[in-house]
Amino acid sequence: MKHFLAVIMLTFLALGQMQAAAQAQCLSQAEARDAVASGKAASLGSLKGAAGGEIVKAQLCVEGGQYVYRLSVLIGGQVKTVVLPAGR
Repeated sequence: MKHFLAVIMLTFLALGQMQAAAQAQCLSQAEARDAVASGKAASLGSLKGAAGGEIVKAQLCVEGGQYVYRLSVLIGGQVKTVVLPAGR
């Protein structure tokens, strides 16, 4: 029974993460370069310290009308998702 409940909880967590990612519209590399070059979004380099670890993957996205970086960050030996505001 405990195993069954754990599977259900993990399923809901995964669905929540998928829904959050689906709500984000991530930009192509060219679109991201244009957004940074035009000053609409901060450069990833300017936010590196706020990531809390080593960035292994980064995407510039629009969530709720705001620019954000969705990052995969190596923290304490684990890769975690970190979302940072990127608007100017």
